Amino acid sequence: MSQRRDTRETRETRASAAEFKFVVDPVLASEVREWARVRLTPDPHGTGSAGDQYRTTSVYFDTTAFDVFHRRGSFGRSKYRVRRYGEGPFVFLERKFTKPGLVAKRRTRIALDGLARLEAPAPDGLWAGRWFHRRLLVRQLQPVCQVSYLRTARIVTTNHGTHRLTLDEHVRALPSENLIFSAEEGTPVLEGRLILELKYAGQMPAVFSELVERFALAPQSASKYRLGVAVLNIDERTHE
Repeated sequence: MSQRRDTRETRETRASAAEFKFVVDPVLASEVREWARVRLTPDPHGTGSAGDQYRTTSVYFDTTAFDVFHRRGSFGRSKYRVRRYGEGPFVFLERKFTKPGLVAKRRTRIALDGLARLEAPAPDGLWAGRWFHRRLLVRQLQPVCQVSYLRTARIVTTNHGTHRLTLDEHVRALPSENLIFSAEEGTPVLEGRLILELKYAGQMPAVFSELVERFALAPQSASKYRLGVAVLNIDERTHE
């Protein structure tokens, strides 16, 4: 099968978008998961007994000065990563751009063995991942950290579209200097706690409002990439 047939690109821009994160302990997470499984639909890509879980591993990119980690200038609004689900033969090249009220994501699916193309000194103009490779070179980005976790995902559909609740557990991080996905588990992040995230556009769905009120949830910053870099202590401060 040709490389071109193995690729698929999607672009998504959500105006009036919100992403709220909460760091929760295992007991509360269990209660939230059971609550969500009664009221929300399982993610169509989920597996497991409830049809709503999948393993996610991402390799994140940053500069040698860790400008993304430190949110310097435009680096603070975009993340570049390669994401793999389970042990699948495909990966996704992703750029996620966020600012208040707007979330934009561009992703391209390629075969796992196609990652070697990102090591070339110049982008291949015929390759579907050319845009991603070009951005890495222009912004001088390189692999720095692998983050993996088990995700529970449920969805709800309203007049404003499809909205997602995700609950990420067993979050672990590894230093990464290349684009080889490691089977090593890595260092635990958040000391056993989980990350709950509500993603929606427009007004918060009533079912999400009910969830926040019922469990007295308070939003807080919880970037898995930045948490991973911090726990591994691999940012530029280690080179001072």
